[in-house]
Amino acid sequence: MNRILVTGGAGFIGSHLCERLLNEGNEVICLDNYFTGRKQNVAHLLSHPYFELVRHDVTTPYYVEVDEIYNLACPASPVHYQYNPIKTIKTSVMGAINMLGLAKRIRAKVLQASTSEVYGNPEEHPQKESYWGHVNPIGPRACYDEGKRCAETLFVDYHTQNKVRIKIIRIFNTYGPNMHPNDGRVVSNFIVQALKGEDITIYGTGMQTRSFQYIDDLLEAMIRMMATADDFTGPVNIGNPDEFTMIELAEKVIELTKSKSKIVFQPLPQDDPMQRRPDISLAKEKLNWEPTVKLNEGLIKTIDYFKTVI
Repeated sequence: MNRILVTGGAGFIGSHLCERLLNEGNEVICLDNYFTGRKQNVAHLLSHPYFELVRHDVTTPYYVEVDEIYNLACPASPVHYQYNPIKTIKTSVMGAINMLGLAKRIRAKVLQASTSEVYGNPEEHPQKESYWGHVNPIGPRACYDEGKRCAETLFVDYHTQNKVRIKIIRIFNTYGPNMHPNDGRVVSNFIVQALKGEDITIYGTGMQTRSFQYIDDLLEAMIRMMATADDFTGPVNIGNPDEFTMIELAEKVIELTKSKSKIVFQPLPQDDPMQRRPDISLAKEKLNWEPTVKLNEGLIKTIDYFKTVI
């Protein structure tokens, strides 16, 4: 049994990770300030004898004895991270410093949940880990993009200078149950609008593309990454290389929900990437991992979840 700290543990990804780690026989401390995480995501875990829920903000140091740390704390959707951009970048940067400092003191292994947003609006397609990105440092998305880029820098520097055992993954678009209905992400937006019979809003022409990864595939990759040898730090792209346009996704959601919703178009937000698809060669090589859940299968499960919360 490992004792594991999950920051952002009541969020969409964190709540699933806590449950998976408990099911594998670990003791889990879930840390969240509920800015975007929700207690209801982990309420069913509260009676578990090896689960502990702590209300805490990672911008403040936290002291605990653990074997592993998964650092997931940070609002991840544009609606939430642009609501308080200063808070967003403080969460990424100060949160990384505090978790790395903790890992250094207690000699724990620490995984950073970075993001495909470090690539910005990419000029390379698909994106490899060696690509440095194309990011506007003063745009409306910079609080998240640059915060995550700085966190990666801190992780590498703590590893180089202080020999902290680090792992970095770059998470591409992920969806599934426990997504916030109002988080502004495309999958949840489309599903909620379709279930309510509202117009489905596409920004831009709808020809921009994304790759969609189901939550279960991401969890498998995270746990495999944490288990790799100490000399492999990443970063590693974790995502589904199947690529879809926004129009294709909207049509698929309408079909699966049997909705009467119509598609409408709005102007594209500033700095919104036109293409996003991971090259997962490194994940295949180092983690023996690739996604197994197809979009239709994952969407059906996600739609079933949203039917219970709308």
